[in-house]
Amino acid sequence: VKHMIKRQDNPDFLNSFLDYSTTILNKSPNSIKEYNYDLAMFLKFIKIHFNMTDETDFKNITINDLKIDTIQKIKIDDIHAFLGYLTTTFHSKPATRARKISTIRIFFHYLCQDASSDFKLDHNPALNLKTPKKDKRLPKYLSLEDSKRLLNVAGSDDNRNNKRDYAIITLFLNCGMRLSELVGINIKDINFSDKKLTVIGKGDKERTIYLNPACIAAINEYLKVRPHDGVKYNSRDALFLSKRKERISNRMVQEIVKRELAKAGLDINKYSVHKLRHTAATLMYQNGVDIRALQVIL
Repeated sequence: VKHMIKRQDNPDFLNSFLDYSTTILNKSPNSIKEYNYDLAMFLKFIKIHFNMTDETDFKNITINDLKIDTIQKIKIDDIHAFLGYLTTTFHSKPATRARKISTIRIFFHYLCQDASSDFKLDHNPALNLKTPKKDKRLPKYLSLEDSKRLLNVAGSDDNRNNKRDYAIITLFLNCGMRLSELVGINIKDINFSDKKLTVIGKGDKERTIYLNPACIAAINEYLKVRPHDGVKYNSRDALFLSKRKERISNRMVQEIVKRELAKAGLDINKYSVHKLRHTAATLMYQNGVDIRALQVIL
């Protein structure tokens, strides 16, 4: 094993993040080691950067004395300085930096959202952190692995609206729907026996979307928990409801997708609701759907 984790070398908040990643995020021991390695390196850099040590050799820098107050002071510029340091000192490749950015993003997301009150931060310096460009043309869709990860976090039990959010993301990833189409779905538009759905597309044109078993299952699971009583009169038909019991808005769906992308450690500047539509198309194409059929589907 490359880096056995020595918990006594870590500050409490880092151990707490690793525990959370193991138990709640269900990360593999390998991922935990990578997180520990990336974050220990980042925190050692922060000590140098904040003039908290005269050591320049990373091997001799201790971080177990770091307090959360120091982390509270970190700004996005400090994270950029770390990435610059990796480039100039270690000549690290964009892919390596991208992994470190992903780790830092998940770490700060934890400290802002899920950490115990001892470690809670009130702002997230990594929120607008961009992933370094690997080359000119970045694929603008999620890989199958990313898609699965996104579905896992959306459906996880620590999300109060997990059945709804899971169904929303399942429909985007499997059907290549537009945002307006998803928001406009009425329950009566779904034909469960023929496994299809009628939506109003661009230019008020009706189109039929075929629902695979994953979509049907996700919708049925959500319908079991969808509120019935007290739904606003003009939203009674709506499939997806907000917590105010009215038809979910475009804006809210965008927020949900953004939040789940962040939880999955994916770049919210690169992916969006519209990119999920591209993802559906790309995955269909990669799995042998004829390109002409694909245009009809979309």
